[in-house]
Amino acid sequence: MAFENKRSFCSIDNILFIVQQLIAENIESGIYQVADDEALSTNELIRIIATSQNRKSRIWNISKKMISLSARIGDVLHLPLNSERLKKLTESYVVSNQKIKKALGIEKMPVRAGEGLKKTFESFQC
Repeated sequence: MAFENKRSFCSIDNILFIVQQLIAENIESGIYQVADDEALSTNELIRIIATSQNRKSRIWNISKKMISLSARIGDVLHLPLNSERLKKLTESYVVSNQKIKKALGIEKMPVRAGEGLKKTFESFQC
């Protein structure tokens, strides 16, 4: 794993739960971030996708230097993989859902991130 990143996700079940709670409860007006409780890495996401499709995940161990070099070559040759895209793919983006949970008086969201994503990916099977 050359890059360690984490991303926040929000399952549709958790969004529906929050909307129902907002309709039923009288909470203070404000800006709230809605997300599953745990953030997942890109590698964890790949594993969840593979599992949901009854496949084996294939994650290649390529050195960070090799990937960065490829991106710099992409900068010069105007290829799809360049430094800007590599940064977007590998940076973390984690948000906190503590404010909305506190406003609703709950300790945790009803659906875990991995479960919600697995359910979504399984719905894509034909």
